Amino acid sequence: MGISPTAPPALVATGILAAAGNILYRAGVQHGMQAPPTSSSPTGTTGSQVDPATGKKVLYWHDPMVPGPKFDKPGKSPFMEMQLVPVYADAGSDNGTVAISPRIQQNLGIRTAEVKEGTLEAGLQVAGNVAYNERDLALVQARASGYIERVHVRAPLDAVRRGQPLAELYVPDWVAAQEEYLAARRMSADLAAAARQRMRLVGMTDDQIRQVEATGKVQSRVTVTSPASGVVAELDAREGMTVTAGAPLYRINGLSTVWILAEIPEGAAAQVRPGNAIEARAAAWPGVIFKGKVGAILPEINPATRTLKARIELANPDGKLVPGMFATVSMTPTMRQNVLLVPSEAVIQTGSRNVVFVAAGNGKFAPVEVEVGIETHGQTEIRKGLQAGQQVVTSGQFLVDSEASLKGTVARMGDATGERK
Repeated sequence: MGISPTAPPALVATGILAAAGNILYRAGVQHGMQAPPTSSSPTGTTGSQVDPATGKKVLYWHDPMVPGPKFDKPGKSPFMEMQLVPVYADAGSDNGTVAISPRIQQNLGIRTAEVKEGTLEAGLQVAGNVAYNERDLALVQARASGYIERVHVRAPLDAVRRGQPLAELYVPDWVAAQEEYLAARRMSADLAAAARQRMRLVGMTDDQIRQVEATGKVQSRVTVTSPASGVVAELDAREGMTVTAGAPLYRINGLSTVWILAEIPEGAAAQVRPGNAIEARAAAWPGVIFKGKVGAILPEINPATRTLKARIELANPDGKLVPGMFATVSMTPTMRQNVLLVPSEAVIQTGSRNVVFVAAGNGKFAPVEVEVGIETHGQTEIRKGLQAGQQVVTSGQFLVDSEASLKGTVARMGDATGERK
């Protein structure tokens, strides 16, 4: 950033000082990172001093944020605006523990929490989308070959009710069977019974046969009605077209119940079981909660998203939920008894293992590898590695971890774990 030649002298001086300070700070950090392991001190020898606060012998001082350089006397860090931290002669000598003075613990806000037994609610919130309930489906087909002469419901997604006329068909085989029946009825009861059976064989329903018997007239056109209430999901009927027996005309889906297909992460599959109660919310209906249960976990994983689908059936009496809507699904937690719990912030994830620092008393902390379980609401389940009543570090782990790494305690713990394997 340049300075204008016409800028006031005070502004020019401020800019020069700021730039110089930045250059000096960067040079100091770079020099500190390249400094030798132990710097000489004009006032004493390394390890010859005693910390008056703890009475312990001090090996050296260092900056926890730049732990490489070592200093022979206390003072401010040349890298950061903080006091140097003492490293004691007995630190890390007791079974891999690391000691931090009470003063440093207070200054850096190191806090601990107790490992407790309790119940953990394995809550889970996932996304899903509304779909038709495929069990609430009615398929209308042509029962015989004929011609569509009139269509009453002409567009997909039109709402229909049970018994509503959908289309009118002319079926030549039905007309011939009806004429034969009316002629046979005038001759004898036996012939009429045989002719009635023929009407049934060509595809006429019992209601249609009774209508012919009641009126004594040939019903030249057959009215196809809706077998259920819902919406027309598919429409294949058009006026004037020829249809064959079994040809689909309408597909009608009910909306009194719908499915939500929820995407369950592969890692959370163990938390979801058929019968789990759920609550669903849709952006189209803020404040409205739809309740239901998990009906089934579909045995297929999406290779792109690594999720399974949970099929949830919901009552939809008012038709508020429409197929294609997005929904947020909250699984009712499954209570887990007698588990050890620690605050989630206490767990340090290194990639290959999970570690917590346990307070060992007298300002000492020990790294412990743990096996974690479910994490929810800021609490993490500990399956192995801790006992109830222990104190774990929840804040300031960066300092404890820096001290432990400096002394190699974590490395030794890893080596010991490798030997056990």
